[in-house]
Amino acid sequence: MSPGEWVSFPSVGDEIRGYLALPEAGGRSPALVMAHENLGVTEHRQDVTRRFAAAGFATLTVDLFSRAGGPPTDFSSPEERRVKAFLQATDDQAVPDILAGLRYLRRIDAVDGSRAGTIGFCMGGGTSLVAACLGDAFKACVILYALPVLPGAYTEAGRELSRIAIAPALRCPLQGHFGEEDQVIPLRQVSALQTAAQQSGQPVEFHTYPGANHAYHDDTHPNYHADAAALSWDRAVASLRDHL
Repeated sequence: MSPGEWVSFPSVGDEIRGYLALPEAGGRSPALVMAHENLGVTEHRQDVTRRFAAAGFATLTVDLFSRAGGPPTDFSSPEERRVKAFLQATDDQAVPDILAGLRYLRRIDAVDGSRAGTIGFCMGGGTSLVAACLGDAFKACVILYALPVLPGAYTEAGRELSRIAIAPALRCPLQGHFGEEDQVIPLRQVSALQTAAQQSGQPVEFHTYPGANHAYHDDTHPNYHADAAALSWDRAVASLRDHL
């Protein structure tokens, strides 16, 4: 397993941090910028960062809660925690932070920044998708259980925010992974997101997993689904290798 370390880099006038893991093999590796779920850069997310490095990708998980010093700690319910987490990592802040992470990776001699992808989970899946729609920085995007529509409580404006509406502007190949038993994301929204992304003309590949709930890839979470997690991993690595 490739070792990981915390690093810092500038973004929008601030110094933020991320968790970095580099492949041990020689040569220049493709870059992968990861966007975490609303729990932050957990031990599990650090482990996945190292796993992607072991698979050959120079991987940086950007801490989207850097400016707040970490994920929310003042809450009275899981839903209040989620609301506060999404409000701490709005698109206006999180997408520039993801791009700042890519700039950091590109300064590393062992990284080929021209071959860059992004992968995001839950909250971070939306961040990765938006980043892949707003420019040409990334050559591949993978999302796992990204919310196609953010509830109004999760946005600064207090109104629903649709990723479906921007998906036709996708600028690179997209692979999506969703659980068929997800209690957060209706499958009709997944279908609508896939259809909208296909309008971009980019390669779009979505997978749904029977019996899998939200956060099924996290082996520290009660919803962990081993079969869906393993298949998602294999498909994600294959897609990133194909496009990067």
